[in-house]
Amino acid sequence: MMPTIVEALHELAGDSRTVLVDGAYRVGGATLHDAACALAADLTARLPRGSVVSFMLPNWWEAAAVYLGALRAGMVVNPILPSLRDRELEFIFADAGSRMVFIPREFRGHDYVAMLARVTADMDAPPEVVVVRDGALPSAAPGEFPAVAPDDPALLLYTSGTSGRAKGVLHSHNSIGALIGQLRDYWLIEPGDTFLVPSPVAHIGGSIYAFECPLLLGTTAVLMECWDADAAVTLMVAERCTHVAGATPFLEQILDAAERAGTRLPDLKVFICGGASVPPTLIRRATDYFDGAKVSRVYGSTEVPVTTVGALDDPDAAADTDGRPGIADICLVDGEIRVRGPQMLLGYRHSHDESRDAEGYFRTGDLGRWAGDCLVVTGRAKDIIVRNGENIAPKEVEDILIGHPGVAEIAIVGLPDERTGERACAVVVPAGGQPPGVAELRMFLADKGIARFKIPEQVETWDALPKNDAGKVLKHQIRARLTCR
Repeated sequence: MMPTIVEALHELAGDSRTVLVDGAYRVGGATLHDAACALAADLTARLPRGSVVSFMLPNWWEAAAVYLGALRAGMVVNPILPSLRDRELEFIFADAGSRMVFIPREFRGHDYVAMLARVTADMDAPPEVVVVRDGALPSAAPGEFPAVAPDDPALLLYTSGTSGRAKGVLHSHNSIGALIGQLRDYWLIEPGDTFLVPSPVAHIGGSIYAFECPLLLGTTAVLMECWDADAAVTLMVAERCTHVAGATPFLEQILDAAERAGTRLPDLKVFICGGASVPPTLIRRATDYFDGAKVSRVYGSTEVPVTTVGALDDPDAAADTDGRPGIADICLVDGEIRVRGPQMLLGYRHSHDESRDAEGYFRTGDLGRWAGDCLVVTGRAKDIIVRNGENIAPKEVEDILIGHPGVAEIAIVGLPDERTGERACAVVVPAGGQPPGVAELRMFLADKGIARFKIPEQVETWDALPKNDAGKVLKHQIRARLTCR
């Protein structure tokens, strides 16, 4: 059985190897151990065991210290995407009951201190705000730490639900450990391998490669604060990166950048692609270009990470399917993908888990079919748009835009996009006068504190929305009309 991350942290004390690369910072195992344990001692003295500790940090090495320190202190760690804004934070803090949150002072031109002041001003029990990179992390002399059991809640991540209301997904030390063991067994990971981590560390797909794999599998994580494909290729060459996992745009842009740089990335062993529509032609093109590297599609979710592990031994299956189940038990019920396994969530925080069937399978809401022993995901029954690997719940945005004075009715749908996988298109029935365009809706949503990635990139003006007899908007007809013209 895989050790817990807390047990692995203890072993890191005497480790001199580089575990994290963050720009000019090359963080050794002992350095990370000391920072995490000093923070854990401070948290233990100030917060009750099991408290939720949030962080809203870019891909900085300090995020790893917060993550590990909170777990060592017996807390539940809650990564929050830096791209979220006031509205989302208000809900997360209230739902999670966060006791402390770590933020940057400024990132990408956004003032996080001012935002947190606004968000927490009217809270009865606001989290304590700690600004990172303006000084040292909180610390105390390590003493006695609470015991941590493998089935204790460890990780709380918020993901968009079908209703537009975010759900807090809880994972245990054991569920994350099972996931890491699966990666080791199926993705050719060995001690000394190096992951490029372009995905946000506040995502399950970034956190496991930045925080878990370096301790549990002996790898190194190369963190990217901001995405730039040419810089990514330079880093991959300089750091001899062996593994990358991320959404479709990362593979597309790294491939193009490698071609521009005239490198075939000879150290690359595995590139795992998922989180958005993955064209088979892209997998084949990348496989042909990266000599010796295995490139494959996979399928998963925050609730059941890495549900399939790809088909690294079969280039055709790697391109045309979403891979084999790995440690997951997958079944199809009326075409819906249902899954259970040791890497699945404990449950949702503060909400009844209606997503499990009587046999304990997680109902994904996605549709699929079998191609031999491999799964092919054919679509989504739930109304979610996946743009650049980010989940967008249209209803959340629709509920805000219906308050725009120029909008009588609105429906937001996802349309295929070669660059981002999908783009959000708002179909508006105007309320008279000049119908609002993209720029006007963008300003309206920004004023409401909505995250930028959720803002529609396209606006269409129609006289009416197609509906059934019960008045339900028929989004499949909207998509068909927009994609067939």
